[in-house]
Amino acid sequence: MFKKTLMITGVLGLAVALGQSGGESPLSPGDSRVMRGFAITPVPLNLTGKNRALVGLGSYLVNAAGGCNDCHTNPPYAEGGNPHLGQPKQVNTAGYLAGGVAFGPFISRNLTPDQNGLPAGLTLDQFVHVMRTGEDIDKDPPQVPSPDKDLLQVMPWPVYQDLTDQDLKAIYEYLRAIPSR
Repeated sequence: MFKKTLMITGVLGLAVALGQSGGESPLSPGDSRVMRGFAITPVPLNLTGKNRALVGLGSYLVNAAGGCNDCHTNPPYAEGGNPHLGQPKQVNTAGYLAGGVAFGPFISRNLTPDQNGLPAGLTLDQFVHVMRTGEDIDKDPPQVPSPDKDLLQVMPWPVYQDLTDQDLKAIYEYLRAIPSR
């Protein structure tokens, strides 16, 4: 009986330590990625009604790991702030994540919140679906059709589809917190 109780206690302790299903570690406002995310966000954030830890992690993923600015801000850097030209980096905050970068016939999307507060006009479930499958649910032209659905051709969704659920939720929460453009 003691061994069984000890085993159950150990399993419950591990579940509490992991913080959630799927083995993802709990996230706290003191997590170094969260703190770094807040330090590097180039725009003011609206944290009202948002999970602060997720917003910070989302900023870290968008601004430090994902390179989202490079494709979803046109131009990505402010005048005199292009690090590729040896200038001190300064993100174009006026067009931050508002899309408009052309890749041949494809144009990057505006990721900022719409009038309903939804990033790119997508619910969390839709956002996760797009990131996991690459399916273009808006079906904006031009399209390169697959046999059963339109797939995003420039977006590196095959890489981002491997992010954890927590990571995708954090990116979404950060996008909900940035200014609308």
